[in-house]
Amino acid sequence: MAFTTYNVKTPLNKVRNIGIIAHIDAGKTTTTERLLYFTGQKHKIGEVHDGQATTDFMVQEQERGITIMAAAVTCFWKLNDENIRINIIDTPGHVDFTAEVERSLRVLDGAVMIFDGKVGVEPQSETVWRQANKYNVPRICFVNKLNLTGGDFKMSLDTIKERLSKKAVAICLPIGRETDLRGIVDLFDMKAYTYDSIETDKLNVEEIPDDMKEDAKKYREELIEKLVEQDDKLMEKYLEGEEISIEELKKALRKGTIANDIYPVMGGDSRTVIVKKLLDLVVEALPSPLDIPPATGIDPSTGEELKREPNEDDPFSALVFKLVNDPHIGTLSYFRIYSGSIKAGTYVYNSTRQLKERVGRLVLMHANDREEVDELRAGDIGAIIGLKDSVTGDTLCDEEHPVLLEEITFAEPVVNQAIEPASKEDQEKLGMALQRLLREDPTFRVASNQETGQTIVSGMGELHLEIMVDRLKREFNVAVQVGRPQVAYRETIKEVREQEAKYIKQSGGRGQYGHCYLRLEPNPEEGYEFNDEIKGGAIPKEYIPSIEKGVKEALQAGVVAGYPVVDVKVSVYDGSYHEVDSSDAAFKVAGSMAFRNGMKNADPVLLEPVMLVEVTVPQEFMGDVTGTLSSKRGRIEKTEVKHGLQVVTAKVPLAELFGFTTQLRSITSGRGSAYMEMSHYAEVPKSVAEEITGAGSKE
Repeated sequence: MAFTTYNVKTPLNKVRNIGIIAHIDAGKTTTTERLLYFTGQKHKIGEVHDGQATTDFMVQEQERGITIMAAAVTCFWKLNDENIRINIIDTPGHVDFTAEVERSLRVLDGAVMIFDGKVGVEPQSETVWRQANKYNVPRICFVNKLNLTGGDFKMSLDTIKERLSKKAVAICLPIGRETDLRGIVDLFDMKAYTYDSIETDKLNVEEIPDDMKEDAKKYREELIEKLVEQDDKLMEKYLEGEEISIEELKKALRKGTIANDIYPVMGGDSRTVIVKKLLDLVVEALPSPLDIPPATGIDPSTGEELKREPNEDDPFSALVFKLVNDPHIGTLSYFRIYSGSIKAGTYVYNSTRQLKERVGRLVLMHANDREEVDELRAGDIGAIIGLKDSVTGDTLCDEEHPVLLEEITFAEPVVNQAIEPASKEDQEKLGMALQRLLREDPTFRVASNQETGQTIVSGMGELHLEIMVDRLKREFNVAVQVGRPQVAYRETIKEVREQEAKYIKQSGGRGQYGHCYLRLEPNPEEGYEFNDEIKGGAIPKEYIPSIEKGVKEALQAGVVAGYPVVDVKVSVYDGSYHEVDSSDAAFKVAGSMAFRNGMKNADPVLLEPVMLVEVTVPQEFMGDVTGTLSSKRGRIEKTEVKHGLQVVTAKVPLAELFGFTTQLRSITSGRGSAYMEMSHYAEVPKSVAEEITGAGSKE
C-alpha cells in the first residue's frame, strides 16, 4: 500500500485527529475505506463484506464483517491548496467493544458520527453519543445508506434532533432517493454536486434541480439562523438584511461545531465520491489540536493542577490509550501526544507507575502497516515499540516535569467463563497468552477459582469472550476447553452496621496488635468509598492505609456467595494501638475481619447485571417476543412502531439472556433483531438468589 510519508512537519493547525463512531453496521469501516481511497492512501477500495477492509485487519474481523479493535490510520487531504493531515480512528459498533470507543474518544479532538439512513438513530448511536458528550468531543454527522430502500435523510435528521440534540442542522440535502440517489445540494454555495456512477471519483457541479429549490431555500434559512447565533456581528448583519459571505458562514460553522453548539449533518452513500465533501467538512468544521483546551493533569507529588499546551515548547506529555500485541515486533503502544515531542531511542517517564521506559522505535500507523519515524510531536497519534511496563491509561511525560493526566475509566465485565488448557503443553503457554491479552484489553479480566482450580475469564459479553478464546487459539496457539458463560454477580449491603475487630497474636518474641471500628453503609450512587474519621490519634495515621488494604482485600469476595462487593461506604472511626506490637500487617488483618463480620450483619444481598434490550420485529411476532421477554424476568418498558416494524424495549437480567439471539431468530423465522447493552445492577430476587447460593457458584 502506498501512502504519503511523514517527511515534512505538519503545522498543528493543519492536523485533525478524528474518530469514526456509530451503531454497529451503519457503515463506519466502509466510510473509512473511502476516506483512504480518496486521500490517495489506497489504490483499491477494500470492502468489509469480502474481508478486504484496511482497518479490519484481524482475522476475526474479516470473518465476521465487524470491527473489533479501533484501528488508527493517517492520511492527507488538500483543501484550498492546503495539505491537511488527518489521523483517523475507526472504532467498533458492537456493544461488547464499547471500551474501544471509550479509549479512542478520550484522545480524539473530533468525531464523524455515522447513521444508517434507513433507521436514523439506533440504541448504540445514543450510547456513543453519550460517550462523546462525556469527553466533550465536537462531532459532525453523516447519514449513510440513503441509496438503500427506506433510506430517508429528513426522517434521520429528525431522529437526531429528537433523540440526540436539537443543535443538529443540515448543511446539505441529498439529490434523489434510494436507488436514484446521485449527489447533494450544498446549502452554503447553493450548488448541486452529483456523480454519474458509484465508481467515479469526479463530482459534477450543477444548478440545483427545480423540484428542490424551495426545500433548499428553507433548509438554508434554518442553517443561517443557527450560524449567525455564533457571532454578534453576523447576527447584526442578518437582522439588517445584509448579505453574509460563504466564508463568514463557514467560520461560524467551525466556531459552533468546536464549541459543541452545532452538529452539522450531511448525508449520502459513503461508497461514492460524495465522501470528498465529507473530507472537506472534516477540515472545515472539526478542530485542530490548537482549537481544543490544553490537556490538564496533576503534579504527582503535590496534587496541584497542571496544564499542558499543545506545542513543542511545553514539556512532553502523552497518554497511552491502547496496546496491541504484534507477533513479529512485540507490543505496540498507541499514544496521543498532548505537548512537547519525543524521539526514538530516548527515555520517557511513566508518571502513573513511577518508572522510566525506553522508547525503542516510533511508528505512524496505517492500519496494520507501519511507517517508522524519528520523532513525533504535540498533536500526533502514533505508536511506540519497546515499552515494557506501560498499559492503557498511563501517562508518559518528561521526568523533569512530571504530570499525571486523567485516566480512562472502563465499565466492569458482566460475563464470566471457565477455561481449561487442553493439554500440559497448552497449560504452560496459557498463562503467558492471557497476560498479553490482559495488557491489551482493560475490560478483560482473569482470575483463578481456588476450589476448582479453573481459570475464570471475564468480559463485556458472549461475543467478547468468544473473540478472546478464538485469539488464544489462533494468535497464541493455545487450545482451551470452555465452560458455559456465567453471570458476573456482585454483592452489596442494605443496612448501616458498625463493627469492631481486634487482631492479637503472639508469635516468637513479638506480638501482633491491630484494633479498629468500622462503619459500613450502602453507597449505591457513589460506588466504593473509604473515609478516615479517626480523632485524637486513637490509631496513628500510618496504619490507616493498612486498614483500607484489608478492607479492599475483603471486597474481592463477599459473604453471600463469594462475589466482589460494590457500592459500599466504609469509615474507620475508632480503635487502639500498641506502642510495640502494632504493625501494618496486624491492622490490615483487623480491617479485613471488621469488614467481613460487619457485612454479614448488614443485610448482604446479591446483585445481578440487568440489560437494556431493544427488539425489532414484524407485527405478527409481537406477542411471541413480549411473552418470551416476560418469561425471562423481563420488564417491558415501551413498545413503538418504527418504519413499519414493532420495537420493544425491555430491561432483562443478563442471566436470562444467554442464547437469546438464537431463540429470537427461531421464533421470528429469522426476521427479528435484538440489541442489548448494560443498564444497571439490581438485587437478585430471593428465590433466584437461593438457587445461586445453593449451587455455590463463584465463577
